[in-house]
Amino acid sequence: MTTAAPERPALPSPGRVYRTRAGVELKEFFRQRESVVFTLVFPVVLLLALGAVLDYDLGSGVDFPQYFMAGVITAGVVGSSLQNMAIHIAGERSDGTLKSLAGTPMPKSAYFLGKVVQVLAVTAATVALLLLVGVAVYGIDLPSGVDWLTFAWVTVLGAAACTLLGIAVSSLARNGRSASATVTPIALVLEFVSGVFLPFEQVPGWLQDLASVFPVKWLAQGLRSVFLPDALAASEPAGSWELGRVALVLAAWCVAGLVLCVLTFRWQDRGTR
Repeated sequence: MTTAAPERPALPSPGRVYRTRAGVELKEFFRQRESVVFTLVFPVVLLLALGAVLDYDLGSGVDFPQYFMAGVITAGVVGSSLQNMAIHIAGERSDGTLKSLAGTPMPKSAYFLGKVVQVLAVTAATVALLLLVGVAVYGIDLPSGVDWLTFAWVTVLGAAACTLLGIAVSSLARNGRSASATVTPIALVLEFVSGVFLPFEQVPGWLQDLASVFPVKWLAQGLRSVFLPDALAASEPAGSWELGRVALVLAAWCVAGLVLCVLTFRWQDRGTR
């Protein structure tokens, strides 16, 4: 008499796998109090501190807190995407998490989708908190009408581009211990040369050209278009907000970032097998 082989349990559907992985990423992030506090609170501290110290008029009735709103939101997006993503992935690579996940039946794409969902959720929370504090403390003028649509697509496209760049940058760190020291200076330099912490026209011309290669400058410029009057567009390098070019460059960086991820991503630290 032949004994029938036991049936293998059916694997969950791809949709369920992706939802589960996204839930895991969100739970893991919000359980790390240090990361949550730094990612969500640090941009708020920047807004409160610099807004109080640098309280001067930039023309057209725009004070520094109003001008800085676009920059501090950009810093929040970069912190939750490029910086956080690169540091956390390097840590997961170093402690063996990535190697373990690579050996499971889970599609590798589910891991990256989970990271993207985490970034978008943290970005939304950061932006909401900054807008709330900006209005309550400094009376920031919020976008109106179609500017909200511009605000949404610039933020989402910028977050996506910076997330993919962060995944690629994670491979620059030799291990989890060196990740913060490797990634943080890269993020800070990109922010400074992109006019995040000071008016972009005050950045030297050659640094403006360098910043134009990367998505952070275009994210900040697109956000300035919704928080500042059109009269200040004349101070931009091209004399306008260039929203068409903002969309084109950020979309191009999404494609370029994806290519970089495919070419550079490692599931293990260098020198390990």
